[in-house]
Amino acid sequence: MTDSIMSKAATMEIPINSNGDTGTLPEDDSLEQDLQQVMVSGPNLNETSIVSGGYGGTAEGIISTSSIKGPGVRYNAEFNKRISVEGIGSNMHHSSSSSSSMTAEEASRGVAVEKIETVKKWGLNTYKCTKQMISERFGRGSRTVDLELEAQIEVLRDTKKKYENVLRLARALTNHFYNMVQTQHALGDTFADLSQKSPELRDEFGYNAETQKLLCKNGETLLGAVNFFVSSINTLVNKTMEDSLMTIKMYEGARLEFDAYRSDLEELSLGPKDAVAMARIDAAQQQYQVQKDKYERLRSDVIIKLKFLEENKVKVMHKQLLLFHNAISAYFAGNQQQLEQTLKQFNIKLRPPGADKPSWLEEQ
Repeated sequence: MTDSIMSKAATMEIPINSNGDTGTLPEDDSLEQDLQQVMVSGPNLNETSIVSGGYGGTAEGIISTSSIKGPGVRYNAEFNKRISVEGIGSNMHHSSSSSSSMTAEEASRGVAVEKIETVKKWGLNTYKCTKQMISERFGRGSRTVDLELEAQIEVLRDTKKKYENVLRLARALTNHFYNMVQTQHALGDTFADLSQKSPELRDEFGYNAETQKLLCKNGETLLGAVNFFVSSINTLVNKTMEDSLMTIKMYEGARLEFDAYRSDLEELSLGPKDAVAMARIDAAQQQYQVQKDKYERLRSDVIIKLKFLEENKVKVMHKQLLLFHNAISAYFAGNQQQLEQTLKQFNIKLRPPGADKPSWLEEQ
């Protein structure tokens, strides 16, 4: 609009009268008003003009959009404001989603790094222990030896082997004796049946049947005592002794690790003493102290368990050997009263006949 007005003003002739006053231009009042508006207010950047016509065209072709008022303009402003708010909310949601995904990614990365460090430590420890084991086997490495404790461990292993043999033989005796009792029971029933069907031998079959039934009853009582003996020996061998041997196995593993880190520390101590080497020596010293504490703790556990195992073994075997002797002696002496008294003395309760078989409700 300003350019149009200025071009028009430049091409017009302004007449001047004799007094020096400008002449009136009635036909161009609109031009003067436009010039005054431009000089006072200057260009309005918020207005948009649509100009039709060429250079020096009339002012009728100028249309100002600032003069256009109506609901459409308010709707556009509200729409732009709404778009801006929704854009900000979308950016905030995208930012929170990105931060949460980054947090999950960092957590998973931390777990992976931790697993890698664990595998790395395990591999280094395995390498050092394998190296120490090979060195000991070929006589090129030194090992920590506790002569007294090693002797007790060897005695325990030998004792366990012998007790396992006792357990195997006692189970074999139980199986054979059980078969004999079943045979006696069947033989007694056969004699009783024949005593009913053979009148001429009724008495002979009768007292043989009674003898076999008495032997079968005493045999079942003896089986109860022997089964209790086998169960106690099994607990002593496969639970108590095995628990001590598991602790001994852990102790031997700790001893191997301790010697491996001790050898590693000795090798580093004989090397150069620069800054890098001193840092490695300090780290090896810390690992050595950790393994030493573990070794001494397990060594103390083994000593305590071996002591209590010996006391428990003597107590259990004293009771079980006395039971086994009294029950066998009473059975083969035919002393039924003494045999039953032996079971009462050791609080052994016999199962009634057929107790091993499930009831018809349990079979359903």
